[in-house]
Amino acid sequence: MPTQRADAAARRAQILDAADAVFGQHGVNAPLDLVVERAQVGRATLYRNFPDRTALVEALLQRTVNRIARQVQSLGDRDDALFEVLEGMANRIVQSPALSDYWRAVDPDQIPIRAARETIYELLREPIARAVAAGLCRPDLETTDISLISGMLGAALRGKTRDERARLATRALQLLRGGLRGPADGEG
Repeated sequence: MPTQRADAAARRAQILDAADAVFGQHGVNAPLDLVVERAQVGRATLYRNFPDRTALVEALLQRTVNRIARQVQSLGDRDDALFEVLEGMANRIVQSPALSDYWRAVDPDQIPIRAARETIYELLREPIARAVAAGLCRPDLETTDISLISGMLGAALRGKTRDERARLATRALQLLRGGLRGPADGEG
């Protein structure tokens, strides 16, 4: 029989999964009752885990950061790890457009947002260095450029359907790969 702590962690994950799905379909301002219904928990359980909408969205953002951390770790010392992570980011935008839009729209100086952004920069420091050293990326690529890259990938949010967003994200990745390589020898 699972422990109380394991049950609570599973319930919390269940609520986050439900919120991700509901926000993806209806936007981050969707009624929280839809999250309660989809998670099949009581309203008190939702609020015990997440006192308000902001806490719920911040937990989803932190979960995204944790996914990036796991992906970076699983890719190890691969020279192309940066590109795999960018593809994962693009897929996340396709799967959860409302959360991605929230991430882009919220005040970047809010403490949780700034902390998440800085954590991502730190996570990608080594993959960027390896890609540059391997000649896969332009030598002037910096960790802070990830915010610009994320914004470019965010153009996929213009797609009205998941398929349209996926096509736009794929195209953005194609264009970004070329841009990240930098100009060919002799080009300026």
